[in-house]
Amino acid sequence: MIKQWKKIKEKPFTAGFRKLIKKTFQLPDNKTAIFDIKHEGPVVCVLALTKNNQVVLTKQFRPGPEKILLELPGGVIDKNETPKQAAKREFLEETGYTGDFKFVGKSWDCAYSTMLRYNFIATNCHKIQEQKLDATEFIETVEVPLEDFKKHLRNGQLTDIESGYLGLDHLKLL
Repeated sequence: MIKQWKKIKEKPFTAGFRKLIKKTFQLPDNKTAIFDIKHEGPVVCVLALTKNNQVVLTKQFRPGPEKILLELPGGVIDKNETPKQAAKREFLEETGYTGDFKFVGKSWDCAYSTMLRYNFIATNCHKIQEQKLDATEFIETVEVPLEDFKKHLRNGQLTDIESGYLGLDHLKLL
């Protein structure tokens, strides 16, 4: 039977701009193990479709894979902001678009991160303004046909794959 591990201690530290936590656990066999955990706050991600079933994506360089990727819009939830407010704000800032937003579920980023992702869909999306990007954001907004997005989702070149699948499932478009 699987048991909850006992946390013995944790120590925050930074590596560049990343916040990390060194966590020490007592394992079920009474040995100890140390894990470096990414300490990240909650984020939002949006699967957005226009009235013509075009998926709104962001095209941007990603430093981890060192590639330009087509991604779902999203970002950090600011202090005193609800996930839905953050989804609308991030989507507008990154793309200049708005739409009708609906929350479809939460997902963990990975087993070694504290990041909780709030997944949204936005329908009836349309452009209402120019982008308002942060200093480190260099983003091109791209609309792709739904069938092309499904292929893109399946080829593994998207960092928020779970958001894409949760959104398509909710919309009964898988």
